[in-house]
Amino acid sequence: MDMGHIALPKNVKFEKTNKPNNVLVEIGPCFPGFGITLSNSLRRVLFSSMPGAAPIGIVIEGIEHEFMALPHLKEDILEFILNLKQLRMKMFSDEIVELQLDIHGKKVITAADINKNSEVEIVNPELVLGHITDMAGSFKARIFVKKGMGYEMVENRENREKLVNYIEMDSVFSPVVHVGINVDNARVGKMTNWDKIVMDVVTDGTISPEEAFNESVKILIEQLSALQDAKIDEPANLKKEKELEIETVEDEVGIDAPKEKTKEKKEKKS
Repeated sequence: MDMGHIALPKNVKFEKTNKPNNVLVEIGPCFPGFGITLSNSLRRVLFSSMPGAAPIGIVIEGIEHEFMALPHLKEDILEFILNLKQLRMKMFSDEIVELQLDIHGKKVITAADINKNSEVEIVNPELVLGHITDMAGSFKARIFVKKGMGYEMVENRENREKLVNYIEMDSVFSPVVHVGINVDNARVGKMTNWDKIVMDVVTDGTISPEEAFNESVKILIEQLSALQDAKIDEPANLKKEKELEIETVEDEVGIDAPKEKTKEKKEKKS
């Protein structure tokens, strides 16, 4: 092993499992110690920095706040909103999109009942949102969705809707559901202390695990590249000391003296 060179990982393999949207990513062999460094960094980026889409608010006809109940709806409004938070979708617009839900009669309300919209593709239409228990029952709502990253609390939202009876929701935008990491020993020649990473990546179906992994690698490269060749700024007090030293030397040597002599010579010639 060359101690003057940190070897790079040689192989990256994707292995699909029996579960949907689940892939095992095998990376290695990695230089000793870099298994934990790389896997933890990738895991954090996968959870926090993958773009996705999620509901951010809802207006329900006949409801003023989330602690009310709607006639003939089995769930209370708070439970309905918790179910709605699990809605997963692909968005083709950078703006907030409004989705319509209009149900009448006894029915199980699913994500498939949301009216079609060309700017949004729902990937889990089988998601159960609620149950209308009587033929006289109805449910009419406007659901607002947008793109984002990670987790966003209502309090941290800059632009907030000001619609009447608008119920705001905390939003989970991350399309990555689970990332498990396991670092084992690997053999390289006679050395047995190298690392092999196995990452268990599960997504919600709006992005494949392979795409999520490659995007996380790209993000890390971009972030670290910005730190390369960074210049070190001297503290302000050191700069002032150097300036004072230069001024003192100039005064002692008399840098302006040659200019004065040149003037005197010109005056003599004239």
